[in-house]
Amino acid sequence: MAKSPSANAAARVRKKVRKNISDGIAHVHASFNNTIITITDRQGNALAWASAGGQGFKGSRKSTPFAAQVASEAAGRAAMEQGIKNLDVEIKGPGPGRESSVRALGALGIKITSISDVTPVPHNGCRPPKRRRI
Repeated sequence: MAKSPSANAAARVRKKVRKNISDGIAHVHASFNNTIITITDRQGNALAWASAGGQGFKGSRKSTPFAAQVASEAAGRAAMEQGIKNLDVEIKGPGPGRESSVRALGALGIKITSISDVTPVPHNGCRPPKRRRI
């Protein structure tokens, strides 16, 4: 027989605590299929995150600059509720949402102190996927 939900289960939902962290890092992972934005504090603890797929975009619409912009706005608003005012932006990947996500974070009123590209470059490791012929 299945257990009935007790009053204890409702008490486990945590209230979001405002941390008042002013500086953070925005990690933008822009792949060819999706864009994921994670905003962390200086130690790397995640404060907020959003993705294009999580904002309601499905299929090929996830890989558009507009979807990356919407995801960045969502992550930025959630981070501002935590007290974020200044961000360093680290961009990883070759996707189409690289530039628009940074612009969206700046348009929210968050001061962007630096932008760096941390895309991993192989020292001739794995063979890349074949080139598309369109």
